[in-house]
Amino acid sequence: MQLRSDGTSWDEIDFEFLGNLSGDPYLVHTNVYTQGKGDREQQFYLWFDPTTNFHTYSILWNPAHIVFYVDGRPIREFKNLEGVGVPYPKNQPMKLYSSLWNADDWATRGGLVKTDWSQAPFTASFRNLKINGCVWSDGVSSCNSSSNSSENNNSWLSQQLDSSSQRKLKWVQNNYMIYNYCSDITRFPQGLPLECTLRNN
Repeated sequence: MQLRSDGTSWDEIDFEFLGNLSGDPYLVHTNVYTQGKGDREQQFYLWFDPTTNFHTYSILWNPAHIVFYVDGRPIREFKNLEGVGVPYPKNQPMKLYSSLWNADDWATRGGLVKTDWSQAPFTASFRNLKINGCVWSDGVSSCNSSSNSSENNNSWLSQQLDSSSQRKLKWVQNNYMIYNYCSDITRFPQGLPLECTLRNN
C-alpha cells in the first residue's frame, strides 16, 4: 500500500510486505519520500503470520508526523522537522495505491531469492478499507474550509502519540525492527541524514 503524488518530484509513503520463504518471519518495509527522494527505510518483523488472518495496517499522515500502525500499534513515526531543514511531504496531494509487484532484485534477502513464477497468480485480499482525509479539488484542500472541518471528524489532523502509544512504539522498535536507515553508516558514509542526528526517527 502506498500514498503517492504525481510528477517527477513526488512525495510517497510506503507500507509494503517483502518477499518470504516458507518458515521465515514476514517483513514489513516502510519508506518516506519527499520531492522524489526516499532512502528513509525502516523494516520490521511481524509478531504474527499475516497470511492466516486479516489485520489492520494504517497510516496517519498529518502536519506533525507520519505514523505507521499494525493492528493499532504504532511501529514507526516520521516527524515533521521542516523547521530544522528536513523535507516533509505536505505540499502535494497523494493518491492511495495497492499493488503486487516484482522486487526480487532487492526485496527478499537482498535480492538473493527470486520470484517463483510457477506459484502465480499472486493475490492480495482486502476488507473494511477506511479512508479519512482531505479531498483535493481545483487546487484547494477540503481541510482548509472551516465549515468542512467542523462538519467532518478531522481530529486526525492534530493527532499525536500519547505516552502509552510511545511505549508501544518503543516496544516494536526494540523487539522487531531489523533495519533502520538512521543506523546505516555504511550506506551514508558522508554522514547520516539530518533527522537521524536530531532525534530517533
